[in-house]
Amino acid sequence: MAGRRAPDHAGVVETELFIAGKWVPASSGARFDVLDPATGDVLASVADANEADAMSAVDAAAAAAKAWAATPPRVRGEALRRAFELMTERADELAKLISLENGKALTDAKGEVTYAAEFFRWFAEEAVRGEGIVSTAPSGANRILVVRQPVGVCVLVTPWNFPAAMATRKIGPALAAGCTVILKPASDTPLTALAMAAILAEAGVPDGVVNVLPSRSSGKVVSKMLADPRVRKVSFTGSTEVGRVLLAQAAENVVNTSMELGGNAPFVVFADADLDAALDGAMIAKMRNGGEACTAANRFYVEEPIAEEFSRRLAERMSSLVVGPGTDEKTQVGPLVNEDTVAKVDSLVRDAVQGGAKVVTGGTRPAGPGFYYPPTVLTGLTGDAPILKEEIFGPVAPIVTFTSEDEAVRYANDTEFGLVAYVFTGNLARGLRVSEAIEAGMVGLNRGLVSDPAAPFGGVKQSGVGREGGHEGLLEYLESKYIAVNW
Repeated sequence: MAGRRAPDHAGVVETELFIAGKWVPASSGARFDVLDPATGDVLASVADANEADAMSAVDAAAAAAKAWAATPPRVRGEALRRAFELMTERADELAKLISLENGKALTDAKGEVTYAAEFFRWFAEEAVRGEGIVSTAPSGANRILVVRQPVGVCVLVTPWNFPAAMATRKIGPALAAGCTVILKPASDTPLTALAMAAILAEAGVPDGVVNVLPSRSSGKVVSKMLADPRVRKVSFTGSTEVGRVLLAQAAENVVNTSMELGGNAPFVVFADADLDAALDGAMIAKMRNGGEACTAANRFYVEEPIAEEFSRRLAERMSSLVVGPGTDEKTQVGPLVNEDTVAKVDSLVRDAVQGGAKVVTGGTRPAGPGFYYPPTVLTGLTGDAPILKEEIFGPVAPIVTFTSEDEAVRYANDTEFGLVAYVFTGNLARGLRVSEAIEAGMVGLNRGLVSDPAAPFGGVKQSGVGREGGHEGLLEYLESKYIAVNW
């Protein structure tokens, strides 16, 4: 079926399922609405996949698997490189689409497109680097030959907060390794995923290698695919609660898993830090994507001598941000993605205030349409405040003071999560010492941004299993086969 035009001149966007290289309606004929977070109005209607459609997608991916695995790595890489070029050429159009369905400011959306495209470029280069190993057994009895082979059919489940980047971060390494995929995008933001499918097809990726299944019945659709023995991997980005469910389901067929789950990032500022640099870093770490990021600074721990000045200056910067529709060029903070998200943020702030927190700026949900929440700074919290235990996923910065390095590390580690942390100090030895002591998969040392396609992204504790990006990201989609041989 031909594409349908999304509002606001975002371009022609397909709204059907993408299976075996074709745009097809859901087998039931069902569709669901995608809302504009800026207004709450319907943006588009998208085909709603069910379990039968899921099996059609697995059939397509399985049928394409052998030929794609046998495709020369250079050829696979060139398809990804062309996809990178197409995304770069259409960056403005894709950014507009992301802003429309996700709500994020155009500046953030353009940054996401650049970041997302880089995964295709990085893994275009990595496609030729699935090298194995040849060595002599210590006993001398034989040679040890290790070859890398694609895992097979992969189910990729992505969230709504970075609808392009979370898709390319999974599709890129999977295709580079020789795997075929079924992408299940978040139902709040399926249009960007469908646009990715069209770009990959145009770039020369064969039919069936990439399939995209928007669906409101996420649990049933994904469970059906994981129960099929042809599916050999699931890669999920989302909440820890859902991740636990998927890990349990994957265990039934011993399916290879990669899980990038929840975060609760501490942002630690020592008194000897460059305060301007720390504030710059705080604005990036907190306000990128309006705070709707698993890497967002969630808890601010500031050493007592500078806490008052840091809080005041952060509030000044936060309060000066322009809030409005993401598609408005002047907007710096767009709406949150949906009603549930803004209601949760509002509830967390209200509870914190009732518990004694002081609102320095923001703190009140505005009246009117759309899912808006103002940039907010809270002070006067104790280290055990409930808001510090939750992933806020919004533009709220709760600040707690500390008096010693040990106390800062204890606060930072007081969570079941361990995705990322941020540390600002003028003392390099302290910075490295604290970075090692904090239980997190990634640390931004005097930096408010850690994400990079060339670096391994992932967490420890309840924040996940496996890594995305870097060479490690490719290895997640390859199995090592050992062949004992004499010659």
